[in-house]
Amino acid sequence: MRLWGSSEHTPWSPLPVSCFPYFLLPLLCFWCATFASWPVQTHASESRPSSYLDALIQRAQTLRLADQRYWHLLLHYRPTWTGAYESEVDDPGFFLAEDGKIDPSSELEATLRAFFRDEPVGRSKQPARCAFVARFEWLKRQLAIDETRLPVQSCDRFEQWLAEFHAKSVTLIFASAFMNNPSSMFGHTFLRIDQAGQTPDTRLLAYTINYAADVPPDVGIEYAFKGMSGGYRGYFSTMPYYMKVKEYRDLENRDLWEYRLNLSEEQIVNLLRHAWELGNAYFDYYFFKENCSYHLLSLLEVADPSLHLTDRFTWWTIPADTVRLLTSQLGLVRDVVYRPSRSTQIIRSRERFSPEENLWLIRILETPAMIQHAQFQALEPSRRVKVLDLASDILRYKIGVDPEDASRYRTVRREVLIARSRIPIPSRPLTIEPWTRQPEMGHGTSRLTLGVGWREDELFEEIAIRPAYHDLLDPEPGYTPGAQIEALALHVRHYATRNQVRIERFTLLDIVSLAPMDDIFRAPSWKIKIGQESLRRRTCRYCSNGNLNGGIGAAMQWSELGRPILFGFAELDANVSSAFQPNYRIGGGGTVGFLAHPHPRWGILITGAYLYFPLGERSDETRIFFGQRLTLAQHVTARLEYRYRTHDNEIQFSIQAFF
Repeated sequence: MRLWGSSEHTPWSPLPVSCFPYFLLPLLCFWCATFASWPVQTHASESRPSSYLDALIQRAQTLRLADQRYWHLLLHYRPTWTGAYESEVDDPGFFLAEDGKIDPSSELEATLRAFFRDEPVGRSKQPARCAFVARFEWLKRQLAIDETRLPVQSCDRFEQWLAEFHAKSVTLIFASAFMNNPSSMFGHTFLRIDQAGQTPDTRLLAYTINYAADVPPDVGIEYAFKGMSGGYRGYFSTMPYYMKVKEYRDLENRDLWEYRLNLSEEQIVNLLRHAWELGNAYFDYYFFKENCSYHLLSLLEVADPSLHLTDRFTWWTIPADTVRLLTSQLGLVRDVVYRPSRSTQIIRSRERFSPEENLWLIRILETPAMIQHAQFQALEPSRRVKVLDLASDILRYKIGVDPEDASRYRTVRREVLIARSRIPIPSRPLTIEPWTRQPEMGHGTSRLTLGVGWREDELFEEIAIRPAYHDLLDPEPGYTPGAQIEALALHVRHYATRNQVRIERFTLLDIVSLAPMDDIFRAPSWKIKIGQESLRRRTCRYCSNGNLNGGIGAAMQWSELGRPILFGFAELDANVSSAFQPNYRIGGGGTVGFLAHPHPRWGILITGAYLYFPLGERSDETRIFFGQRLTLAQHVTARLEYRYRTHDNEIQFSIQAFF
């Protein structure tokens, strides 16, 4: 079957010239003169549509539409080092030309041709006009396309999908870091599409647009390799906001920050049209670059092409940096709303409890019958309400995070709710303050360090660069308290006495998660470090040492000034270096530490460790660290650090700039 706009034609074979009936020539001339000006009814596959298509293609070439920024945004083209273009989309079904991934002009022509056909395209299996609605709307405006000269097509699936949003505004959601999930250690962002007249409660019913990797369950250690090398496919998806809140806020204890964006209705529709198109595409997911936040920025660029967002991220994309970039755009963010996690609500509420109220809370959680105890019933009704409300919240939290005992928690909560219903006074509203300021208020995620110091009998100067992200002594505002993630940090030193320059330390990855325990929350703390460091031994002055260290432990936190944390780890430590005989040692031991921020500008970290190595070179080692940080500005700090290791002492002063 021939399609409208197709280049196929039905061949016909003229008769030989010698057989032509010349006596009919006068009659033929009369017919041409009489009827040539009459309108001719043609089949859909005849020359008129083809001529119109050719005219559109010619006009697009004249206007150089394939070179325009908006076309490149719709196809996600990025310039290559050779000066050509290549799309970041990796799904072949997203392109209508065979070379559409690398040729914007070819893809534009193929797209125009596809608008004249009915055959389904893409993963959604729809006609091109319906599968790629944003392309069609833009090309229709640029070329003044007459829709009556195209095949009649109804995009009911898209129209119904668009109508379900009832879109009035767009909100970017930032979920704080979740240390127990590698893909969320740096935080996560997604979009919420809000309706007119929504309240903070009804916004839970709004739909979200999320980009994430399609990762099989229980993948284990292969996640790290595939996540960094693009081994997984990333897809856009939509789901109700309350499901994301349940996942992030209730189950993973992640605070949420909501940034309402100033986008016009037309811009919102453009964003949704392109989001629909991306349902036909997958991207190779790269944990550090093309991740959840990066591709959301490309959606916002389609909504407002004057925003140049993705260009700012060349090597890596950290969600907090994307939030910082968006808030720096004049007039883009309308307001910011904080939605605390379930654990933050519980801890903040308990801070306002008296010792007696805390005691009754624990008693009721352990033995619900204590609700009927005479001493509890003797409390003022407002105090009983306070205890019962928090007990209900804690039990609801435990139902979600502890499926094995969920049935028992439901039974206990039912008794608590029954007792609460018998006290006819309303619950007192409680304002929950966040532990830290919103992410854009924090320091930059990359850091440059200039330092001087003394090691044994030698002076040194040091320069260090850390691409990401935050350590325990860095200023806390904007970051998850008690969490450290350092990646690809390089320290280079010049020892003045010997005029020697060497790599002092290289940290591939250093993660510490301090999760304070109490009688409600009992998550363990843990750490892991992979890198290279310089050792001073009797057999060599400074030797390079490959190190792998990991541990699991516990932490406790007080509510006093600075909320100090006391922590401890049992750990394993493995080393490979020519400093050892033989060239390795493996052992373990323990570390204890103290972390405090007595003032927003002042931080203190003290750790002490003892390790014994029974494998390889049999030895032991004592390690002590004491560090202080003073914040000079949002992105500038000063540090004084002392390190002691067996046979080695070092003190260093440094200035650090974040960017």
